[in-house]
Amino acid sequence: MQKVLILDFGGQYNQLIARRVRECHVYCEVHPAAKATLDSVRAYGPIGIILTGGPNSVYGENAPRLPQALFNLGVPMLGICYGCQLMAHQLGGTVQEAGEQDAREYGRTPTYLDSDSLLFQGLPEENITWMSHGDFVSRLPEGFSVTAHTDACPVAAFACPERGFYGVQFHPEVSHTNHGLAMLRSFLYGACGATGDWVMEDYVTTAVRQLREKVGQQKVLLALSGGVDSSVAAALLSRAVGSQLTCIFVDHGLLRKDEGDQVEAVFSKMDLNFIRVNAQDRFLSRLAGVEDPEAKRKIIGEEFIRVFEAEAKKLGKVDYLAQGTIYPDVIESGSGSAAVIKSHHNVGGLPDHVDFREILEPLRLLFKDEVRELGRAMGLPEALVNRQPFPGPGLAIRVIGEVTREKIAALQDADAIFRAALEKSGVSKDIGQYFAVLTNTRSVGVMGDGRTYDYTLALRAVTTDDFMTAKWARIPYELLDAISGDIINHVKGINRVVYDITSKPPATIEWE
Repeated sequence: MQKVLILDFGGQYNQLIARRVRECHVYCEVHPAAKATLDSVRAYGPIGIILTGGPNSVYGENAPRLPQALFNLGVPMLGICYGCQLMAHQLGGTVQEAGEQDAREYGRTPTYLDSDSLLFQGLPEENITWMSHGDFVSRLPEGFSVTAHTDACPVAAFACPERGFYGVQFHPEVSHTNHGLAMLRSFLYGACGATGDWVMEDYVTTAVRQLREKVGQQKVLLALSGGVDSSVAAALLSRAVGSQLTCIFVDHGLLRKDEGDQVEAVFSKMDLNFIRVNAQDRFLSRLAGVEDPEAKRKIIGEEFIRVFEAEAKKLGKVDYLAQGTIYPDVIESGSGSAAVIKSHHNVGGLPDHVDFREILEPLRLLFKDEVRELGRAMGLPEALVNRQPFPGPGLAIRVIGEVTREKIAALQDADAIFRAALEKSGVSKDIGQYFAVLTNTRSVGVMGDGRTYDYTLALRAVTTDDFMTAKWARIPYELLDAISGDIINHVKGINRVVYDITSKPPATIEWE
């Protein structure tokens, strides 16, 4: 399998660069630039290297550098933002701080491309790119030429095709840069000679074989939340080791309407041991009288551990614990060790007394969109594969204030009406996430000839590429009107519906 190495200098878009490379069907990994050595890079064996952006200035006293020998490996290299400046600096060029009116750029910027350059072949000569820099390359290293500029920045991109070195001052990985994916693809296929051999069907075959070899005849335990990650991990492990896998599904009663039954319907038919623990009463009794969102989170996390460990104890000796860890978790943790135990919301923490040999993380090399693709390749239903991000504490943090059985039931019904209407209308395909929130605000209303004093329900829908930022979705008024009427007519306890038109930032997507 061909591999690209992404060396991270602390850039905010490092994961996004990796996702874009994977979208081009080229495998890549993000490694800390500070740990890169000649031997480690050679051992990885990349067909290309990408240097990310970062917050430093290359001329700073403690600015991160690369071993100079890496530039002599004969491996094509693409520098982005800080990576572009670092390449110029270490190869003999000059980088300097921009003055107030000189080369300092932030945001969408008109950029003029040399369409004869490899990265920009076939692209319009006038383009929009996303800039975020206060330094700029003022003098190029020997053998390099300018391939793009802006009105303020004389070197917005450069190249040395003979060595396979390319640099861009802007960020091609973000959607704000027009044709950015095409630029990355040109580097991967044109400069690095990629063939596009990263496909999910091959991943399934390889992962199943590796899991069988590792596990042998031993037992595997997985905490199944019903979310995308744990569901796909369960399906992959089921295919690999079958009945040696036990999945414990703790139903805390805080899932969306009928979701617990849907999870059971899928996994009870698989070749694995499926255990559903109906612990609704236990969780709701612990949450009685609690209003603070952080307190609710801690109670649910702790209670999950207690329920999980009680069920795990019944199984006797467990050899392997499986988790739905995905690649963003690995990158953010800064750890490449599979033995590190992370407190994911679907596990909540590992019971101390469970005796296991090792942790299995069969999805730890995949991004979320790749996990979904893997689920489809294994035949999982779309309802599970396309399940939207859902908080670990479930509806407990979509009920503002105290959580009660009646509030959860009302929210489940209202949320189901909202989601079904968006999906039936076709509007949902353009929305990243949509859900309902039961607020703690009560107001006067009139239903029939009587006065009501019931709760206000908030509807939330956002469009987003990466969930780091989000815009509120422009749902047609007629559809919102129909949804509001349907909820008020059919859900007891709600007499007012509002729509949240706040983007992220300043708000978050969830309310709590």
